[in-house]
Amino acid sequence: MAAMFDNLTSRLSRTVDALRGRGRITEDNIAETLRDVRMALLEADVALPVVKRFIEGVRAKALGSEVQQSLTPGQVFVGILHRELVALMGGAAAGFTLRAQPPYVVLLAGLQGAGKTTTAAKLARWLIEAQKKRVLLVSTDVRRPAAILQLERLAAQVGAGFFAAEAGAAPAQIAADALAQAKRGLYDVLIVDTAGRLHVDAALMDEAREIDRVAGSHERLFVVDAMAGQDAVNAAKAFGSALDLTGVILTKADGDARGGVALSVREITGKPIVFVGAGEKPDALEPFDPERMATRILGMGDVVALVEQVRRDADVDEAQRLARKVAKGKGFDFNDLRGQLEQLLKMGGLASLMEKLPQHLTRGAATQVPGDREVRRQIAIINSMTRRERRQPGVIDGSRRRRIAAGAGVQVQDVNRLLKQFQDMQRMMKSMKGGRLARMLGSLKGGRPPGFL
Repeated sequence: MAAMFDNLTSRLSRTVDALRGRGRITEDNIAETLRDVRMALLEADVALPVVKRFIEGVRAKALGSEVQQSLTPGQVFVGILHRELVALMGGAAAGFTLRAQPPYVVLLAGLQGAGKTTTAAKLARWLIEAQKKRVLLVSTDVRRPAAILQLERLAAQVGAGFFAAEAGAAPAQIAADALAQAKRGLYDVLIVDTAGRLHVDAALMDEAREIDRVAGSHERLFVVDAMAGQDAVNAAKAFGSALDLTGVILTKADGDARGGVALSVREITGKPIVFVGAGEKPDALEPFDPERMATRILGMGDVVALVEQVRRDADVDEAQRLARKVAKGKGFDFNDLRGQLEQLLKMGGLASLMEKLPQHLTRGAATQVPGDREVRRQIAIINSMTRRERRQPGVIDGSRRRRIAAGAGVQVQDVNRLLKQFQDMQRMMKSMKGGRLARMLGSLKGGRPPGFL
């Protein structure tokens, strides 16, 4: 989700850095700081009424005795900014309770193009994998047969059931029939994907209300495109007046959005953001946590998310195998390097991992971090090698380098650069014998992510 808040995080983290060193906070430098914060929020496309309320809330607390009497007023001011951001986005994480007699019915509503269908599948996958629930999906979008077919295919991909409606059935009848099937099939959750429009209209709202009535929805979630700007906030108001919304799902948070919707929609609708989607992959949906998001917006990183991601995606068996191999004095070869690069891509790339670290630790390193494209190029170079070359890199001479470069579609200097990096890693691996490596193996067996020693 870094892309959504890039500019805002950059602006606010500079402000936060400047504040931390202040031994004294005055009304003048509070006013100066708040001007910077106000401009940063407006540039991020946060709704003006939301910006005004936020700034006034921060100012009132910043001028209070908590800051004035503190030995570290700059740090206290940063804490106020953080708390107000958390409150702005909903306070405590909302989450799903699923405390109802199954099937638990989740209705998804929103404009066309917001990503409801892919979000329905992502939510199903999350419920299946994280909550161990049996999920049934149904589409009531009778005007777009392609949407029904898309959801059926996605349901198969994520391991959810799919209810196929009879031809010519009305949307509300489809929802009623799907609910009956969910009860017969002993499903825990029924997710109802509704039709969208390019614009809000009365017919759309009437249809959504009727589907909600017959399905007896426990959750009514508004799905909104993070890149839609203030149009999204206006649509949220309209859907909120038609349906008793229980929450919001923010989609396309990996795009060129400026973050304003995430900071505005909770304040405008009074409903919490419960999930955020970033990317097209079925696992690209995560519960929204206002406190952790506020920490990231202020450039403080999200180390908890980093540890969770490594625990979820890292291949511990492979890491243990490599550690044992090096501990026994066997050489680190290109097969090992390729495995590590593939692991990196699986976890979203090095840039994705670094965005979860505090900005003051990574500032200046961004230009040195290889992107996913560079990592894939390195994998292609390794794949262009023979088995012997991967196991015995020392045999790679000038002619072999030219052949490898041609096979991978790169320049010879790209091959030379990778060989140099490989040699550096080899030396590092040789230095990891003994106690340090034993500790790493122990941490892996204990379930901690590799590298967190």
